[in-house]
Amino acid sequence: MTGWLLFLATSAMTAPQANLASNGPAAADHSTPESTPKAYVVADIRVTDAEGYQAYLSAISPVVKKHGGIYIARAGRTMSVEGAPPSGRIVIIEFPSFAAAEAFENSQEGLAAGEIRHQTATSRIFVVEGSKP
Repeated sequence: MTGWLLFLATSAMTAPQANLASNGPAAADHSTPESTPKAYVVADIRVTDAEGYQAYLSAISPVVKKHGGIYIARAGRTMSVEGAPPSGRIVIIEFPSFAAAEAFENSQEGLAAGEIRHQTATSRIFVVEGSKP
């Protein structure tokens, strides 16, 4: 089963948050939920080894949860509106803030899971800033 996997993660940071985030993935996020947009990590993943990719899915799901991520869409139906259609499944993961999405991407567990993904898929991953509430 080969396919595309799309992660979406975004949020905005104030200058002090950006300074904290630049000090490492464990930096504190002192923003309030009312003032911080949600975050969506976007990953475009073409699976090349479906059986091996299952190990990645098992490894990454607890990391998503640990960093406050919530699967918004996971392997549901898609409809191409413009441009080339996806060739497989789309997954969207929401995070409470850009800092949380960044911490997820930079975590030791996430990086270790990424090594499995690199062996079983090709990917493009983005962190996108969301709109302010």
